[in-house]
Amino acid sequence: MDLIAPEPGLIFWKSVAFLIFLYVLYRFGWGPITESLEAREEEIESSIQRAEEALAEAKEIQAENKEARREAEREAQKILREARESAEELREEEEAKTRRRIQQMQEQAQAEIEREKQAALQELRDEVADLAIEAAEKIIERDLDEDQHRKLVQDALDEFPTN
Repeated sequence: MDLIAPEPGLIFWKSVAFLIFLYVLYRFGWGPITESLEAREEEIESSIQRAEEALAEAKEIQAENKEARREAEREAQKILREARESAEELREEEEAKTRRRIQQMQEQAQAEIEREKQAALQELRDEVADLAIEAAEKIIERDLDEDQHRKLVQDALDEFPTN
């Protein structure tokens, strides 16, 4: 018996066994395998679909966030601008109040200086008048010649306060 030589009986039984194997494989293996592959394919397609939907939703949320951020930045700029304007107005008002206070203080100081000046002048006039009256009394009490008159004026000047 030659191992390589084809025998018709062996070929027949090998073919019958192979066909039985294919039938059993088709009947019990092919269905579950294809069902498993189809289920896996559907799951992958479903996952891809969900991923695409999630990506679209993420892009939409990203666009909304970007717009919200822009709006928030605009609002922040507006608030900053208004705060600067308010601060500037407040500063200008405070400067104006300070200028008015300084002006009032200067006017009060000028008025006080003028009153003091007038009081000092009045006091000086009164004192000069008193001195003139005293000098006149002294002159009247004595009948003086020119030398005595000069001496009297000189004495009065020496008595005059230096302040």
